[in-house]
Parts: sequence; C-alpha cells; structure tokens
Amino acid sequence: MNYYIIGSREVVLAFKMIGVTGAVVENRAEALEAFNRVTGKGGFGNIPTDEHPKILILSEDVASLIESEEVEWQKTGKFPLIVEVPGINGHIDGRKTLTDSIREAIGINI
Repeated sequence: MNYYIIGSREVVLAFKMIGVTGAVVENRAEALEAFNRVTGKGGFGNIPTDEHPKILILSEDVASLIESEEVEWQKTGKFPLIVEVPGINGHIDGRKTLTDSIREAIGINI
C-alpha cells in the first residue's frame, strides 16, 4: 500500500475509484483515530510495517481538525509523508497550498 486518504465520504470515494484506500471521517475524534492508526501511533491492524502507506493524503478540512498532530508528525521526518488536497468544496481560504509551501521553501516565485 503506497497511498492512504483520510477525508469526507465524497473525497475518499473519489480516491477509491483510482485504487487508493482510505478512511471516512466526520469529526476530530474520528480524524485523530484514523491519523494515529496510519502513522503507527495507534497500530495499523495486522498490516506488516513495510506495507504501511508511504504517502498520507488528508483533505484540507480534515487537516484543519488535526493540525497540531500533523505538524508534530511532519517534524519527525518519518513515513508516511503528508499531502493535503482540497475537499469537495474546493480550497479553504487562508490555508497555504503545497505550491505556496514549495515556493516559500526554495525562495523562487514562478
């Protein structure tokens, strides 16, 4: 398993159509439980460690629910890497996009 998505029903369903498994969450508790399971903090069932996802996709609305936990995980530099995607209603105003983060990191505005 290389990818895993955590998001609303519609977003998870869309990714499922291209073969990405995921978890549907509706609140902070569910989002945190799924996040901890995928990152290994809460176990990942009987899946061997080498089959854990390498990339965790979070919809922006879910990422905003568990923002502090996401930042702490990113600081560890461990897999899975986290990528945020817009939710079904589009990009959330005021949130930095992946492109914005890359531009900020390399200091080049293309």
